[in-house]
Amino acid sequence: MLAMLWNLSTAIRGYLRFYMPTNRALDWLRSERGLWWAVPVAAVAVPAYLFAMSVAAAVAQRPGLGAANVLVILFAWNALKFAWAAILCPVGLIRAGLLP
Repeated sequence: MLAMLWNLSTAIRGYLRFYMPTNRALDWLRSERGLWWAVPVAAVAVPAYLFAMSVAAAVAQRPGLGAANVLVILFAWNALKFAWAAILCPVGLIRAGLLP
């Protein structure tokens, strides 16, 4: 049973890693070519996702539209992912030897 759950979670992770656009963007930003772009992309993406989150939260407060809370969580998670990528960018640049 545990092996089946492990294999299922691995398959889901592989699917999400390959097909979800923010995961693909973050994989590119973590590459050596993308490290220089991590902070500018995060400077645009984080406020955009936070704005989208606030719009989704306003929509979710209307009666009958509580399912929009899933979008609120999704936008918040994506904003955190891009913010974290911007914070770790200098570490990646130093590790790659691109900064002194």
